[in-house]
Amino acid sequence: MAGALAAAAWGALEPVDQRLFRCDYSDVAILGKAVTRGRGWRAAGFALHALNGAMFGLAYDAVRRRTRVESRRLALGMALAEHLALYPLGHFVDRFHPARGEPGIPPLLKNARAFGQATVRHALFGLLLGALTEERSGASRAESRRRLRRSA
Repeated sequence: MAGALAAAAWGALEPVDQRLFRCDYSDVAILGKAVTRGRGWRAAGFALHALNGAMFGLAYDAVRRRTRVESRRLALGMALAEHLALYPLGHFVDRFHPARGEPGIPPLLKNARAFGQATVRHALFGLLLGALTEERSGASRAESRRRLRRSA
């Protein structure tokens, strides 16, 4: 749930960073316009983005339970690592996305502004995910340590 909430916040703040970076790049548009070109692209994009965030949140939770790294630091590090690992896939958006060149989908791979936007968005996502799971993590982490001690 925390990953979906963090991804929804990211999507809601896209218009702000688009103005700050003076770049039209939108993850919601990339996802939504990949599945529909009609009026429902924004809703589809938000739903897919929230789903991606939820899946990332599950992966983060699995790592969080097995490590002693502080929640916010772990979530931020994982989000930025994902960004750096996956940003080169922008090549495929630039070449094959059915709506490339439309609003929200500028060329990405060699676009420093879009890279900056994606970096800030992933940092925001990671910090929110870490904050949303931080309270829970104290009790969960203690339980995980107890289980590890019992199994050792």
